[in-house]
Amino acid sequence: MSDLNDPRVFFAAERTLLAWNRTSLALMAFGFVIERFGLFVSVLMQRAIPQQRGTSFWVGLAFVLLGAAIAAYSTVQYRKVLKTLKPIEIPEGYRVNSGVFTNLAVALLGIVLIIYFFQGV
Repeated sequence: MSDLNDPRVFFAAERTLLAWNRTSLALMAFGFVIERFGLFVSVLMQRAIPQQRGTSFWVGLAFVLLGAAIAAYSTVQYRKVLKTLKPIEIPEGYRVNSGVFTNLAVALLGIVLIIYFFQGV
């Protein structure tokens, strides 16, 4: 439990949550690029669309899954930190769940992206 009675503790926790949000978005974007790179290479080599999923598919999928997992886990960690704060450390009228909703939306969209990967080759 924090004994500082200072709202900067809360804002530091929120900045950390949003930093993890950016990290998860970057990982998912990188995974998307890797996954589509395999399709790009097959087009360059003038092959038909591959029937089997190659290494780039699975590596890209792993990055997207990692990004979604990080978004969800960082939300859990942030909620744990919020439980340790005193009411005086959270500014009056401030909505503490904006970052939580954002991270959960990013995690959900990561899962949607994974489903999209499996729908199209």
